[in-house]
Amino acid sequence: MKAAIYNDFGKPLAIEDLPDPYPAPNGVVIEVKATGLCRSDWHGWMGHDPDITPPHVPGHELAGFVVAKGKDVTHWKEGDRVTLPFVCGCGTCPECSCGNHQVCDHQFQPGFTHWGSFAEYVAIQYADTNLVKLPGEINFVTAASLGCRFITSFRAVVDQGRVLPGQWVAVHGCGGVGLSAIMIADSAGANVVAVDTGDDKLEFARSVGASATINAKNVQNVTENIKDITGGGVHLSIDALGSSETCFNSIASLRKRGKHVQIGLMKGSDSCPAVPMDQVIAGELEILGSHGMQAHRYPSVLAMVSSGRLAPEKLIGKTISLEESLNELVNMNKFEGSGVKVIDRFK
Repeated sequence: MKAAIYNDFGKPLAIEDLPDPYPAPNGVVIEVKATGLCRSDWHGWMGHDPDITPPHVPGHELAGFVVAKGKDVTHWKEGDRVTLPFVCGCGTCPECSCGNHQVCDHQFQPGFTHWGSFAEYVAIQYADTNLVKLPGEINFVTAASLGCRFITSFRAVVDQGRVLPGQWVAVHGCGGVGLSAIMIADSAGANVVAVDTGDDKLEFARSVGASATINAKNVQNVTENIKDITGGGVHLSIDALGSSETCFNSIASLRKRGKHVQIGLMKGSDSCPAVPMDQVIAGELEILGSHGMQAHRYPSVLAMVSSGRLAPEKLIGKTISLEESLNELVNMNKFEGSGVKVIDRFK
């Protein structure tokens, strides 16, 4: 199979012919028809993830056909159209037994713990627990765009943030994660303030549901601007970027008893950010994380996509080839362009 692979952290990727994968007894092999580019892949390529040892094939937001299955797989057959969470739960550990597969003690993560989907084929473990059947009306590119960004944002806004109609939500960072959170919060009836440093991204944010925008480069104090717009602060704030500055601003922009949800990965020098703990105590604020979403929660999202209530296809900036991904991945930290990029050509 053809795959994009890197042999050392931070070094150029290359397209190579690699052996086709085979399924584990509890797993399947998927022919990848589409796979998203995510900032998490960039973090992995930079060496920020301890689970990765080069040589490595990135990619964790995927959709395609089942083409082979292991002897213990009972729920799936060759030809099934599927997608899956980027965190695959084992199905038997204490967390999985409680329904929290997204924080499984023995999780399988394509593109991190194992080789991923920047390839024509990818092997997936724990198939019966984690594969999700794709409705016929949802194409592979849209399904791949759900990936980790959209479903993580859905869990952040709906399950962790417990957003209610009429509440104020701030989203810090308008990349794929942030735009997803904006669309989901808007669909839930919330009022959204989008924060970014690019006017093009903020314009895009308005097109998918933001009712107010702030260019952080053009104001002296982001949190005070948010409080002015919202009449005292937001009920829910999302750090969709993952920096010390956006994390601090997200927490500091909350009103009393508000919730901060951290989606953006905090790596390197940002891994231990300053927190306005005085405000956390005085305002009884909540600080929460969102790490993917369980496969058993996917039907709720897919039903909303099928009905048109959610339109993740609007967040797709462009589709690219596997060859083009070599350059796109290494330049992700430049934050160029708007929307999600999806690989849909592998030849």
